[in-house]
Amino acid sequence: MENIKNDTKLIAYCGLYCGACRLYISGKCPGCADNAKATWCKIRSCCIENNYQSCADCKQFANPMDCKKFNNFISKVFGLIFRSDRAACIAKIKQDGPTAFAAFMSSNGWQSIKRK
Repeated sequence: MENIKNDTKLIAYCGLYCGACRLYISGKCPGCADNAKATWCKIRSCCIENNYQSCADCKQFANPMDCKKFNNFISKVFGLIFRSDRAACIAKIKQDGPTAFAAFMSSNGWQSIKRK
């Protein structure tokens, strides 16, 4: 893909990687962290309120799938349609750290780790 940046600031609060998103690359979206219009996103609001870089920093839920904000109906539909596995993204951030995660996602051109 073209213009995919390796930048930890492009990791969405839910674990998606905005740097590989077509809307971000085309300039139509500022990315999760800078999207002031995304007040509807409960995950984003929770992470901002708790000063988390992403759900990987959450102290309340070791597994993000136990969190109703992370694992809700809309996210299940999104995951099914796009074969997106945000929980795997959060696990990879926890395991390798945000710097390695951003490098991994940008080098593969992935917005999300795919469901198997």
